[in-house]
Amino acid sequence: MPNARPTARAGLALAVLLAFAAACGDDPAPPASPATAAAPASTAPAIATSVITSPTAQADASPTAKAVNKEVSYTIVKRRANPPTGRVEVAKGDVVRITVTSDEADELHVHGYDLELPLAAGTPGSLTLTADKTGLFEVETHKSHLVLFQLVVR
Repeated sequence: MPNARPTARAGLALAVLLAFAAACGDDPAPPASPATAAAPASTAPAIATSVITSPTAQADASPTAKAVNKEVSYTIVKRRANPPTGRVEVAKGDVVRITVTSDEADELHVHGYDLELPLAAGTPGSLTLTADKTGLFEVETHKSHLVLFQLVVR
């Protein structure tokens, strides 16, 4: 019976493995202990938030709690932006709403914040962001490759 011992060990190991696998299923996490529930809130830096509204996107209510500090509107007709390309300066922490109406379907993109907004032809689309990163950020359209403006955050 020299082989009985390895088989028994293998069976025991398999039983432990199966019991562990069953315990790791989709069970909900255990409730937080009182010590965990009373832990202080995170002090991590804020992440850029956005509200995107268009016929194909639903608005998120989080940034709308703050008042909009800067409104920027552009119209694109025959691949020309109105007003012409320029710079828009805002203070760090300002809430900026960008509204674009294009005569062709396109996509608005805010570099540095990596925010995108599908634009339906002839329908205004709005994107709202909290300018929480300092620097110079291009705001452009992808299909028509138009730089609408440079957002300067100080």
